[in-house]
This record gives sequence, structure tokens and C-alpha cells, in this order.
Amino acid sequence: MGLTDNQGNQAKKNGLVVGIFAGSMTLLVGASLYFFPNLTANLGASVAESEKKVELGSFPIKQPTLRYGYAIDTFQVFDGKIKSGQVLADLLQPHGIDYASVDRIARNAKGTFNVTNIRAGHPYTILSQGGKGLHFIYEPNVYEYVIFHLDGDQKVERIKRETSRSVNAAAGVIESSLWQAMTNTGFSYELTDKMEDALQWSVDFHHLQKGDEFKLVYEEDFVEGKPAGIGKVLAAYYKSEKKAYHAIYFDNGQYKGYYDQEGRPMKSAFLKAPLKYSRISSYYNLNRLHPILKYRRPHYGTDYAAPHGTPIMAVGDGTVSQASYTSGNGNFVKIKHAGSYETQYLHMRGFAKGIRAGARVQQGEIIGYVGSTGLATGPHVCFRFWKNGKQVNHLRLNLPNPEPLPKAVMPEFAKVRDALLEKMKDAKLSGGSNKSEENLGNP
Repeated sequence: MGLTDNQGNQAKKNGLVVGIFAGSMTLLVGASLYFFPNLTANLGASVAESEKKVELGSFPIKQPTLRYGYAIDTFQVFDGKIKSGQVLADLLQPHGIDYASVDRIARNAKGTFNVTNIRAGHPYTILSQGGKGLHFIYEPNVYEYVIFHLDGDQKVERIKRETSRSVNAAAGVIESSLWQAMTNTGFSYELTDKMEDALQWSVDFHHLQKGDEFKLVYEEDFVEGKPAGIGKVLAAYYKSEKKAYHAIYFDNGQYKGYYDQEGRPMKSAFLKAPLKYSRISSYYNLNRLHPILKYRRPHYGTDYAAPHGTPIMAVGDGTVSQASYTSGNGNFVKIKHAGSYETQYLHMRGFAKGIRAGARVQQGEIIGYVGSTGLATGPHVCFRFWKNGKQVNHLRLNLPNPEPLPKAVMPEFAKVRDALLEKMKDAKLSGGSNKSEENLGNP
């Protein structure tokens, strides 16, 4: 098709402009090459580098976010925590899973995980696509998770996370309390609690003195490289002005527990106190001024002040002889122990489940909770101790030591003891710690 005269004239004009522009560019480039000879090399290098980047795929590639083995970027993700009273159907129905499917999934879970063990407060995740749930993941603990496949064969899997454990040494000096000394140096409440457990039969943690020293060797668990909690305290040492104590954990299948350096069991007939996390607010005193009655009368117990609801433990194995109430004692429990010993715990808020006359209890078992019932000015437990039918000051009792490990077992115990005491030397009294990690699989 031919051009009109106007179109032809316009094309000539455009051609003239293009020609002038092209000529100018040629002249400019030529001049640049004459005056700036390196320009061609730089231009060439830039073009080559650009081509190289394109060839190598230099555009950023987003890495998928992986959780529970899934690239969760491809799902709608709902994270939550189990609420009190919620069951599996409550969790799945809002995500398009009907009752028949929930029932089938629950039956498929048998032998892998009991769905009635889903507990309030535990985390869960639901992965959905198009508004329909495809995977429900529940975490019963930090060491594992359970995947309920909501589509297809609806199978259920229990997955163990990668776990490792380090053996650490720690130390500190008491300024006011063990808890403050531990937390001031960066150690957890959990570790402090377990150290108390190791030494609870020999150290009265309500009578600590400034300047007392402690050292310990303990396990710390890691899940997928992140701290997950404290394992067992393997060895503990406590030194006061008067005495030093050691607790060595030993387990050869036949003998298990904490022992002193000579192989004697640390576990004695009675704990030093019926409470943790408390302080003595009043001692055994035969001439005490009663805080409510306002006249002097004997105080045959030791008062341990603690917040309402603090668990109260039986200090020894025995049988409950009384679990009752009186106007003076409030709610109280009395326990008959082996031999001629009895203990009593007064002013409880309430009794633990199953605590009644005739019930058998074990040392350390929770029997009730701190309260202020009866003649009490505040929350505490008045702890009383009988020997041969007479109330005595339990803080001054010297009970016989238990028998040590058999001689045939001592070489095996000594090997464990010496290795742990050597490890304990790594601890610095400033609160330093030394860690040596070993992969233990799943504890």
C-alpha cells in the first residue's frame, strides 16, 4: 500500500532526524573512544558481567520456610494453644473436617498417640489449603510432635526431634539465698530446683549463710540446637562454715540414686523441710508469745511461711493417721512413720487428692497446700515432729546414716564419682560454666 504525500514528507523528516541522531551518536562514540580509550573495555566488561549474572541466575530465590517437614509458605497456617475442655473435634471442625473423619483419624491414631491425651496449654498447628485442613500437628512436649494427616489415608505419625545433650559444670557463692545466687549468675529456676532435690536430705536450705559455696555438674538438653531444659544433676557440692556435702548420682541398674563420697545413700528417713521456696518465720520455742492469743505458751513446731497454695510434702514414708480440722490447727495432716516417729502439718488451705486417714504416702509426696486456716496470722505451715510420743525440735535431730553401697559395687561407683568430681573442677565460683556436648539421640 502506497503512502500519501503528507505521509511521505513526514517519513522523510523522521528519517532526517534519525539520521542526524545516529550520526551524532557515531561522532560521540568515536570521540569517546579517542579521548577515553578504556571506555570500550569497561563497557565490554559490564555487558559480559550482566550476561554472566543472567546465566548464573543472579535473581534472588526465596528459600521456603520449613516446619514439621513442610514448606509452610504453600499453606494457610493457623497456630494456637489447646484451650481447657477442647477435644480433637473442636479443633478440626472449623477447618472443614467432619465428625466421621475425626472419628476415623482418632481410630487411626491408636498405637501412635491417644487423642484423649491432648492437654490444655500445649501448642498446635493446622496447615490448610483452600480453607480445608490438610495436616494437624500437636506438640505433647518439646522433644516430639504428632502429625495427623487430615486428607487421603488420614494416617497419624509421631516424629522425634533431633536432640543433643551437654554436660555442664557450674558454681556460685551465696549472698542471700540459693535462688538469688543461681539466677544472678544466669542459671534457671529449674536447675536450682534440681540441685535442691539432690541435696535435700543433707542441706537445710532455710539456714544458708552468706559466703557458702556450691558447685554442680548437670545435663542440659537441646532440641534442634535450641535449649530445651535441664536434665539430671549428676553431682552437687555444698560447703558451709561447718561442713561440706557431696551428692553423686549413680545408677547401675540395681542401685540408683544420690550417694555421698563414701557411697552412702543421700536419701535419709526424713527430708529437712516439708516445703520448697519458703522461709522459717517461727522456730520451736517453749516460751513463745503467741501472735494471736497474746500470751506466752510453748510453740512445739517450726513455721514455714510461703504463698497460699504452695505444695506441702510428706517428709518421710508413712501412713496418714489424721486428715481433719480443728479450730486451732485448721486443716491438718498427721502421719505415722516407721519406728517411733510422727509428723504433723497444720493450717493447710486444703488436702491433696487421696489424702485421708489410712492412706499410704511416700517421702516427697504432696499431701496438702499452704493456707492460713485455724489460728494463723498469714499463710504458712506449722510443722511438728514427734519422737517416742514427745514433740521435739526436728532441726536438732541427729538421725543415723543409712548403710553404704556393698563393697562389690564400690569400684564401679568410685569410677563414676571420680569422673564427676574431676568435671566439677571446671566450674568457677564466679558462676562460670563449662559445657561439653554429646549427641545422645532422643533422651
